[in-house]
Amino acid sequence: MSQFAAKIRVLVVDDSLLFRKKLELSLNEDPMITVIGSAADPLEARQKIAELRPDVLTLDVEMPHMNGIEFLKQLIPTNPLPVVVVSSLPLNALDALSAGAVDFVRKPQVNSPGDLQGFLHELRGKIKIARRAKVQSALVEPRSLRGAPEQRPPRQQAPLGGKGGKFVVCIGASTGGTEAIIQVVKDLPANTPGVLIVQHMPANFTNLYAQRLDKICQMSAKEAEDNDRVLTGRILVAAGDYHLTLRRDVLGYYIRSQKGEKVSGHCPSVDVMFHSAAEAAGSNCIGVILTGMGADGARGITQMRQAGAYTIGQNEETCVVYGMPMEAWRRGGIARQLPLRQIGPEIIFQLNRVTAAGG
Repeated sequence: MSQFAAKIRVLVVDDSLLFRKKLELSLNEDPMITVIGSAADPLEARQKIAELRPDVLTLDVEMPHMNGIEFLKQLIPTNPLPVVVVSSLPLNALDALSAGAVDFVRKPQVNSPGDLQGFLHELRGKIKIARRAKVQSALVEPRSLRGAPEQRPPRQQAPLGGKGGKFVVCIGASTGGTEAIIQVVKDLPANTPGVLIVQHMPANFTNLYAQRLDKICQMSAKEAEDNDRVLTGRILVAAGDYHLTLRRDVLGYYIRSQKGEKVSGHCPSVDVMFHSAAEAAGSNCIGVILTGMGADGARGITQMRQAGAYTIGQNEETCVVYGMPMEAWRRGGIARQLPLRQIGPEIIFQLNRVTAAGG
């Protein structure tokens, strides 16, 4: 195979001619990427996809004729192409992930060279990740946050709340994780012990994601704030650019949400949360590592297992990117690998088992 043939073939879709040209010039500077074409709207993109057969699509959301979300809903079921969404609006990005996009990158601010260079660097990296991703149709129906407030589903109780204040569930994910997390937590009963989530996501996105969980799940959900208590029936989502750590005092568990240097390449870091859970909760914890590129969380979940926690990894077949769970499995940090749809029920089973045993 020639060097050119080995490059990732990218189609750029954006209604701004200037922005398309800027992306094309920048992406072509990367020796692993070549831009094979561009399109100004989804109608032109559909034609170019059929003609050029790109490996990865970069997609704007606000475009003429059809927005990017509707285009994704039509594209992914029949043509599961890896798509990286480029948008300045967090809500658009979350809707795009629900519709089947692999990842998203925030558009840079106008006239900000620093933002532009950071954006281009991030986009190149996510294109390379997307090329290796397994694309599938949306796992759950996206629930828009626009319009009238939705009613949370009726809260169901299960016999796992008796020791709720003693236990905690920690979940970490990256690429593909926003929808995978929803699959895991949406049916956890309202009296499930507190759940902590680290999903690699920038600031301003995590609060909207927590709101989305709050509408979908039987548990309540919110973006984590410093010194929040870990309560039965509550999900705390790590804030973008803040590490989340678990602490314990005489009243039970609480969290710290603090700025810090990147750990394992990320802030928030899954490793940071898992390490703190190993120290604060030990065997009174369940650790879950889901789809994602890289190794963030692998070291921490291994520490959790060594401290007596029950640990679960998403299996390769159902991961968008089998990176983080694979590395955790290789290190011996995973007690059991499961398909995504079985992880939520496994959490409930383990919590009920420990409660029944009087743990």
